[in-house]
Amino acid sequence: MSHVTAVKQSKEHVEFRKNITSSISNPLSGIPREQLLSDVTRFAEEKGLTEHLAILEKGALLAQSPLDYDSLDVLDQNEKDFIKYEHEHKWHLPGILYFTVILCSLGACVQGWDQTGSNGANLSFPTAFGINAPEGSPKHMDDQWLIGLINSAPYISSALVGCWLSDPLNNWFGRRGTIFITAIILVITPIGSAFTQTWEQLFVVRLILGLGMGAKGSTVPIFAAENSPAAVRGGLTMGWQLWTAFGIFLGFCANAAVARVGDIAWRLQLGSAFLPAVPLALCIFFCPESPRWLMKKNRYPEAYKSFCRLRHHELQAARDIYYCHVQLEIELAAKTGGSYITRFIELFTIPRVRRASLAAFVVMLAQQLCGINIIAFYSSSVFAKSGYSDLQALYSSIGFGAINFIFAFPAVITIDTFGRRSLLLATFPNMAWTLLAAGFSFYIKDVKTKLAVVALFIYIFAMFYSVGEGPVPFAYSAEVFPLTHREQGMAFAVATCLFFASVLSLTWPAMLAALTPVGSFGFYAGLNMIAFIMIFFLLPETKQRTLEELDQVFSVPTSRFAGYQLHTWLPYVVNRHVLGNKDAVLEPLFSVDGVDDRDLARTKSHIGDDVKV
Repeated sequence: MSHVTAVKQSKEHVEFRKNITSSISNPLSGIPREQLLSDVTRFAEEKGLTEHLAILEKGALLAQSPLDYDSLDVLDQNEKDFIKYEHEHKWHLPGILYFTVILCSLGACVQGWDQTGSNGANLSFPTAFGINAPEGSPKHMDDQWLIGLINSAPYISSALVGCWLSDPLNNWFGRRGTIFITAIILVITPIGSAFTQTWEQLFVVRLILGLGMGAKGSTVPIFAAENSPAAVRGGLTMGWQLWTAFGIFLGFCANAAVARVGDIAWRLQLGSAFLPAVPLALCIFFCPESPRWLMKKNRYPEAYKSFCRLRHHELQAARDIYYCHVQLEIELAAKTGGSYITRFIELFTIPRVRRASLAAFVVMLAQQLCGINIIAFYSSSVFAKSGYSDLQALYSSIGFGAINFIFAFPAVITIDTFGRRSLLLATFPNMAWTLLAAGFSFYIKDVKTKLAVVALFIYIFAMFYSVGEGPVPFAYSAEVFPLTHREQGMAFAVATCLFFASVLSLTWPAMLAALTPVGSFGFYAGLNMIAFIMIFFLLPETKQRTLEELDQVFSVPTSRFAGYQLHTWLPYVVNRHVLGNKDAVLEPLFSVDGVDDRDLARTKSHIGDDVKV
């Protein structure tokens, strides 16, 4: 096997299964130049890249000392200037990369649009299918459960089947092929739902819709993460949430637009969700395939071409492909990633992968615990409960959709600067009190005042959600798993999210009838604080680290990470920000090897204050 030197060197720095020292190491650090160039030559010969040997040698040396490019004598001045420009202008990226991320995120638009399509349709399809018995009648509670079952159907099939199809589909057809197949499903099934004649037919069509939603949701964030540079990966990958929010907004607009057309309104509301999937299906093959997927399939010449399309300069492509390759060799040396069943079992048995599974589970579960989908699925019903007419409820829901979309934009920047973990810790307590306030607002006697106050707190809740728990889960889950387990890991994460979304969708109508709005909103306010505690102890920060470096972050034992948060980080925050002790110093959890003093400040600006260099 080539690159034995790098693999051995990395194992001296960190153990794949348990990183007791909490070190984040460059596997190329410390390798003599002669040996490194020899490894690069062997790599180029084995992978069919000999014609690119000269630039690969430069790329490998740059990957070895990414912040010390000024002292690399092999780089000419233009190349040094370009790398400097890359560090200083991290959002200056090729148009094809932006096109890829935006196009693929259109798939999320379908999910958001479907949520709001069913939201508006809830006001009329139960009547059309004879499952809307009035309150107080013997059938009322049964019908409420049936409405919840129909609404939750896509999420049930996504969680149980659709997400788990992503692994074989990605294996056989690649990232682009999988996205194309799911896009076709997402075109056909919303149209089919508009032509259903019974609730049973609608239920089956929505189950099929879930197959496409699950496989798509497990693939698109991975595709975006694998194509993106580490410095802006969070901002680009959160395009998923941005376009989900946009889909929610467009769905609410469509609901209101067709609200007056009569008995077929609910059919148009459900059927219109096919629209965003059309450009996705037509244009996906204009995007470059994920270079990391191609490397996994040992198709390195194609991977190199993809990297060249996704980066401005060939030197960047050479650096990235060699660094990714060395890290992939380390993962393979750990003897992980066998058959489908083996990889699933390893999600919970290999310590590094198990910690990623736990973190992804927590962040995806938290998205449902926060209660956002009681608004996304049932806002029209909630507003109607507070006294709005059906049309007023639809217009109020448009406001919720607009806020959800607009306030997602700040997270494009803050997710890679403030960080994933910090955004969540800052927003969950605020979501808790706003939900609680919205619930208690139902006690207001004056109808006009109650309408305004309920809407106000729901809108404020949406603001906090959109900059925190909205963008983080899918971006975070797409990046935390090693390449050998990425498809299975993301399938597990998305299945977790959609399964609990189905539970929420299924139970909310009955909960609302049993607990009233006050009790129901209070229940989810409490769940927000449970989610906050789970995130505090179990969710490591991932900002500004390459996908490969995260192997070392998640090799730190959970007990060590949780103990650091409780005994070091929390006392520091209290001492400095509550008691006002400006001399308080945070003892870092992680240490980075191979960085010299002159790059100290720049390194901390990239990877955060919890890192020691």
